[in-house]
Amino acid sequence: MNTSNKHTISFETTAELQQTVALASADVIREAVNNRGTANVSLSGGSTPRRIYQLLAEEDLPWDQIHWFWGDERNVTSDNDQSNERMVRETLLSHQHTPESQIHPVTVDVEQPAIGAQAYEKILREHFLGNHTPQWDLILLGLGDDAHTASLFPGTKALQEKDRWFVENWVEQMNTFRYTLTAPAINSGRNIWFLVAG
Repeated sequence: MNTSNKHTISFETTAELQQTVALASADVIREAVNNRGTANVSLSGGSTPRRIYQLLAEEDLPWDQIHWFWGDERNVTSDNDQSNERMVRETLLSHQHTPESQIHPVTVDVEQPAIGAQAYEKILREHFLGNHTPQWDLILLGLGDDAHTASLFPGTKALQEKDRWFVENWVEQMNTFRYTLTAPAINSGRNIWFLVAG
């Protein structure tokens, strides 16, 4: 991560933030495809990105050259209302003819989250074969009231991970497992955007 390029952009309204991020995301995706032939995007869950995905779905993008991943997921099946995969499919991917081979949801294993996390890490490592870290063109992240991003919650084990790209993470205050990219896997993004509203 190039810390010299860190900056903050403020908006008067959440709607303005969402519109700007959708348009800027489309530009990043087009540039990646033009430069490298494909775009690799890591998506966030939550309420703020929902509208961004709806707006992004309206953009004229090279849909068959974009790979979609998730930065984190809840330990629920994809038909659950709390599923990040479900939200993204409903708002973004169901409106376009994106090949299923380019949609890479988290491999949730409700009973054995460690197995699900290992399976998703394998998917990531095979996709980014030959790289020490994932090569994201764009990572969209939120920021919780407790300062968690992805599913890296304060005081949790996943914060200490240095080698893995993706792990299951026990979140004591929620009494549940979550799935998340690790800090090394997040920091490898060419564009890392935190979407903070409220």
